[in-house]
Amino acid sequence: MFPALFRQGLDCARHSRQARLVNERHGSIDGLRGLAVMGILLMNVAGFALPSGAYFNPLGGGGTGSADITVWTVNFVLFDGKMRALFSILFGASTMIVVQRAEAAGLSGARVHLARMATLALFGAAHLFLIWQGDILLHYALIGTLALPFVLRETRLLIRVAILLLITQLAVQGMFVAGFATLQHAALLPGADKATIEGWRAFTAGVGIGDPRDVAVEIARMRGPWSGIVAANLANEPAGIPFLIGYDGPETLAYMLIGMAALRSGLLTGAWPRARYARAAAIGFAIGLPPTILLCWLCFRSGFDTLATFAAATLGGVLFRPILAVALAALALAWLTARDHPRLRAVGRMAFSNYLGTSLLMTGLFYGWGFGLFAQIERIWLYPIVCAVWVLMLSWSPWWLARFRYGPLEWAWRSLARGQIQTMRLI
Repeated sequence: MFPALFRQGLDCARHSRQARLVNERHGSIDGLRGLAVMGILLMNVAGFALPSGAYFNPLGGGGTGSADITVWTVNFVLFDGKMRALFSILFGASTMIVVQRAEAAGLSGARVHLARMATLALFGAAHLFLIWQGDILLHYALIGTLALPFVLRETRLLIRVAILLLITQLAVQGMFVAGFATLQHAALLPGADKATIEGWRAFTAGVGIGDPRDVAVEIARMRGPWSGIVAANLANEPAGIPFLIGYDGPETLAYMLIGMAALRSGLLTGAWPRARYARAAAIGFAIGLPPTILLCWLCFRSGFDTLATFAAATLGGVLFRPILAVALAALALAWLTARDHPRLRAVGRMAFSNYLGTSLLMTGLFYGWGFGLFAQIERIWLYPIVCAVWVLMLSWSPWWLARFRYGPLEWAWRSLARGQIQTMRLI
């Protein structure tokens, strides 16, 4: 089914100007991908270092001082969900580039793409179960497979389908939030049954102010041996994979389609004048920031109620995350096109290695198999660590690429997907 649908779209645009353009390597896309992978660490560091609920809720861990609340607020407004959206947009654009290049080389673009997604799923599963439960690669592999029929479709169709997917996401998350509200009400009633109480308790432990007993168990596990962390991941994560696909799959697919459309439009390739990028950024921030700030204010007004804060971060941002992600991309591209940024481009070319390498560094720092600092550092002090890792990315990526064609994990991914060892060293 996918190859047939894909072929129809390919025939519509085989000789388009964009098909020729994507055979080139665009430094703007590499630089933007570098910024995205660095921005993802900005958000993920709370997931590495603090109890699960702290990612969404500042009262879930990491301290409640004014500095801690301030950095949570800045992240909520400017970065939470926007970096993931930007990375997903770039994933969609890269999918189009890879498929077109394969077709230009006389290969089956569909087959090349599906082989890449199958291999990415293996990396993602290993990352999810053996390293960190916040993995996104397996999700990308599954949703990226669904994106195949849309490759090279007309730009208007891509945007229309993306909008429909975002509306679907809004409905899906609305149903989940309504279900959790019903669960909360039932759990707080006198004589509530044990299953209902435990269900609400599990929800609060994952996304908000959890029961202190649950938080203590999680802290002990993360500071314990690697085998205990893996055992918990193997026990809990498989059941969550279908939930992950259904819960925010429509949104991720929408971002990928937006990325394909943005590549066609020239937005991601640096083809726009700087003034147009600046205007697009200004319009996006003018539309997206006020409601996002309002959502943040509602979190404060609720006293960071678990359900209210979770709803604001998920349901509330569905329609504004893509707008702000594109605004951030436009702002970044206005800067990237002003001058060359070779270090940042190198980080982007090695985004896969930097993403997984960051997981190894962070879990080594915070988990029990390493330094065991989980839940011992206040939120504000996590960001000097982030800056140090950024410096490391910006240093080792150009050093590596001066000697090798690909990042180490990019090489492994490419070799496995192609079923052939790729040349690694530069000649």
